[in-house]
Amino acid sequence: MSRRAAGWAAGAATAVLVTAGAVTYAVADPGSGAGEAARGTPAADSADAGFARDMAVHHQQAVEMSYIVRDHTKNEDVRRLAYDIAQTQANQRGMLLGWLDLWGLPKVSADPPMTWMGMGGTVEAEDGSLMPGMATDTQMRKLATLNGKQAEIFYLQLMTNHHKGGIHMAAGCVAKCTVGVEKRLAQGMVDAQRSELRVMAGMLEERGAEPLP
Repeated sequence: MSRRAAGWAAGAATAVLVTAGAVTYAVADPGSGAGEAARGTPAADSADAGFARDMAVHHQQAVEMSYIVRDHTKNEDVRRLAYDIAQTQANQRGMLLGWLDLWGLPKVSADPPMTWMGMGGTVEAEDGSLMPGMATDTQMRKLATLNGKQAEIFYLQLMTNHHKGGIHMAAGCVAKCTVGVEKRLAQGMVDAQRSELRVMAGMLEERGAEPLP
């Protein structure tokens, strides 16, 4: 296994442990998850609810993007990375939506995305890009037309921006959310996605490419 592949494997293991740990806390920790909800359910306009709703949407696009590239390249490193991102973010998305169910809160809000971070209405929605780092509909369609090295590069470029936006949102939850298990999951997202950013930077360099401006 190459040094970069070993680094990817370590990052993947960290992401899985973070997700598993968050599930364990939600079930077993009386000071988080269901226990916190019993003491005081977050309001529909809280940072806790806003982050859960917005990050669920943000994660869904990452899952879709990852499955597209998995089917459009035979490169095992990119396919493994894409599969790990898809599985991790699908699991986290399920947890976020599950908490909204637990709290009896809607999964869709009439408020603009990012309102919980004080950015509602200030993030210009462009061609389906609703939140920081999200790819546009045009970019998603383009990804689906590419194959091989071209698909790998464009995926890595799009996912780099996607992770940067996700880290910004997750750090916002760490600062603003009040439910302990959700704050811990958000911090885990920050840590894991920063690690994956380093891996993707190396993959882009190997392919003679740079991140999108």
